[in-house]
Amino acid sequence: MAGGWARDGAVSEQIEASINDELARLKARRGPTGESLTHCAECEEEIPEARRIALPGVKLCIDCQQERDGAFKARGGMNRRGSKDSQLK
Repeated sequence: MAGGWARDGAVSEQIEASINDELARLKARRGPTGESLTHCAECEEEIPEARRIALPGVKLCIDCQQERDGAFKARGGMNRRGSKDSQLK
């Protein structure tokens, strides 16, 4: 693929670098780190030891985490930037 003044393969290298950067960012967001709490930060129930070992840095018990995960999150709507319809308006 022609890339102007860029050397052969430069575009592919840039795409690979972008993918690797995004993968590294996602791995960094994997979950909590550090020392786990022994009791839940919300309901103050004891967090089972197996959970604290499996998820270092955990702050919530299973019930509170499930409530938080299931909570409604408002979305911004559809992204129509790339749609042909949005370009016609």
